[in-house]
Amino acid sequence: MKLFESILLLSLIVCALSVAFVRDLLTSIIIFMSYSLIMCIIWMILQSPDLAITEAAVGAGVTSILFFLTLKKIRAVREEDDSEQEKG
Repeated sequence: MKLFESILLLSLIVCALSVAFVRDLLTSIIIFMSYSLIMCIIWMILQSPDLAITEAAVGAGVTSILFFLTLKKIRAVREEDDSEQEKG
């Protein structure tokens, strides 16, 4: 069990560092979702199911959806700006 916990903690650190260094926003959001799911598993191991459910719902669920929608809006604005520049 200690090996599994060590692997989870190591992967948590890797996710946290890679979110900061990845340039692609979509990849960064997916890594953030992975971070939240790993935290959910860690909360379950620590016998705190209420925090695990909250982490899964808010961290991997709602926050990720908001990030995806924001990314879609940002890219839509950039596409509109590019098309306006091509016309002008």
